[in-house]
Amino acid sequence: MKLSTKSRYGLRALFDMAYHSGTLPVQVKDISRRQNISPRYLEQIFQNLKKSGLLGSKRGPQGGYFLAKKPEQISVKDIVQSAEGGICLVECTDPASKDKKSCEFDCQCVTQTIWAEANKRLNDYFDSVTLKDLCERAKEMGIEKELDHRFMYFI
Repeated sequence: MKLSTKSRYGLRALFDMAYHSGTLPVQVKDISRRQNISPRYLEQIFQNLKKSGLLGSKRGPQGGYFLAKKPEQISVKDIVQSAEGGICLVECTDPASKDKKSCEFDCQCVTQTIWAEANKRLNDYFDSVTLKDLCERAKEMGIEKELDHRFMYFI
């Protein structure tokens, strides 16, 4: 299984927002520049993230996108599910699959139990890692925070 760029870029973008802006609005162009992701593609990804309640948006010169929840309340699983529609390694173990009976060995296949356990472990791991955890890892790695110049005042 490979995660799509929607998941990978969505996670990078939300991490960027949490790390550099916290809960303040951030503009797509700033995330795009820091993460080297097309602004148009980010806008597409952000539509799914807004629908799932992970992002909000504010119009105007001081506007942009913002995290709809605190970083410790948003897990990697939340982001991947929003982008992918679910996390499942094999179709026959997907509880949401309407085509589950397409496998002639359904519920009689020893390998199906392996895939089901792998799905569970992956989902549990993704659920255990939050944006706050990623921000702490970034600090440990020495990744420099960029200050938002829109909120800098000089006297």
